[in-house]
Amino acid sequence: MTARLDALRAAEGEPDPDSLAAGERLRRAFPADDVAWALTQVALRRRTAGRLDRAADMLFTPAGAEQATRSTVARWRAERFADAGVRRVWDIGCGIGSDAMAFAEAGLEVLAVDADAETVEVATHNLALVGAGPARLGRAEELDVPAGDAVFLDPARRTARGRSWQVEDFTPPWSLVLGYLSSARFVAVKLGPGVPKELLPRDVQWAWVSASGDVVEASLWNRLEPGPLAVRIDKGVHTLRPAGRALDVRPLGRYLAEPDGAAIRAGLVAEAAGERDAWLLDEHVAYLSSDTPIDSGWVSNFEVLDVLDHDRKALRAYVRDNRLGRLEIKKRAVDVNPAELRRALKPKGPGAATIILARTPEGTRAVIARRLALG
Repeated sequence: MTARLDALRAAEGEPDPDSLAAGERLRRAFPADDVAWALTQVALRRRTAGRLDRAADMLFTPAGAEQATRSTVARWRAERFADAGVRRVWDIGCGIGSDAMAFAEAGLEVLAVDADAETVEVATHNLALVGAGPARLGRAEELDVPAGDAVFLDPARRTARGRSWQVEDFTPPWSLVLGYLSSARFVAVKLGPGVPKELLPRDVQWAWVSASGDVVEASLWNRLEPGPLAVRIDKGVHTLRPAGRALDVRPLGRYLAEPDGAAIRAGLVAEAAGERDAWLLDEHVAYLSSDTPIDSGWVSNFEVLDVLDHDRKALRAYVRDNRLGRLEIKKRAVDVNPAELRRALKPKGPGAATIILARTPEGTRAVIARRLALG
């Protein structure tokens, strides 16, 4: 590993590590395999720089870089473990160690385990950055976790065919995950945000998490209040729980609002409206409307400027006549490809607008709107 780290330092010093010249220069001083590894690490560090606080010093595997938890989300999760009184946590299937690092930084003793030897080596390097580790090589099915220790699992859900929601493709096995969740210990399980809800046990908490506007994961928690939870992480951590609010369906008002993706996935669209008088445009679609902007923090607000029939020719004429050169196109439950529609509308000019294709009581409409920036 020492020789490879020397090659990595040299690759980081290249003004353009992606160039052929950089590769040729590095191969004069280092073996070709080490150069290829170092250049891959540089690319992965750059790819993860916006998500991981210590990306510039970390090592990666390609799969680990893709599945690594964002630092803000990992800190939120580690704080939940600490708040529950956990002292020691086993990160089973730790990957490159982004969650294990957050556990250590939260003051918890962490035992990071992975079944892949290369991944264990990478995680050991990364854990050393926070004074923890080393990671251990082991299979989840063979571990003997002490009864008083907490467990965190991030099952691998990718096969040679791509991402899978077939439970028989999960590693470690889904039966093992469910066994931990039904145990007396404190357990959390990270899943992708698109997890089918029929997979989720009914007696645990389901938390969908958005970070800086993107829904990044779902997680299951066995020792917290069961049911859905939406978590929004931006400048702080905000949560949304069921409040029993029901919304009726009415025609479009002065404003249209799109709830945060975590609230939508958690089924908390009505709760996202806060105390405002808001309603749905369609009982099956997560668009809200109101006559005043919704300031709950859980929605993006759009001021309605015009409403057109869902007709491509009429839209193209509107875009041309209003000299709209910058278009944001949004839709839900409407069979349209936004990128293809944008090309067909041929935007040109100094103006900008958002086009929202929405089902309403009057049928599908093209709502021309202006995005609002609320404090």
